[in-house]
Amino acid sequence: MITSTTPTVPGREAGEILGIVTGEAIIGANIFRDFTAGITNIVGGRAGGYEKALREARDIALREMQDEARKLGADAVLSVDLDYETLGVENGMLMVSASGTAVKLR
Repeated sequence: MITSTTPTVPGREAGEILGIVTGEAIIGANIFRDFTAGITNIVGGRAGGYEKALREARDIALREMQDEARKLGADAVLSVDLDYETLGVENGMLMVSASGTAVKLR
């Protein structure tokens, strides 16, 4: 399935707009990852555990969005937007949401 942040696909035309599709993933940050990130923040560097978790959440959100588009009979999802949010400071939950427009290409 073609998935793009742009509103068009080069060389193709959207024949029919099927609707908005979405996908979400919520992940919890565990204590070990929090501890490691805290040390990384003190000594500098990247928080690899968080990066991996966000990457996995993004992939899940995109996959769910594409699955919803397939159910509508779409060939592509255009104008895709990714959002990252924290859900409460104390509970350590992170949410990634993907949304876009499902289209049938000509």
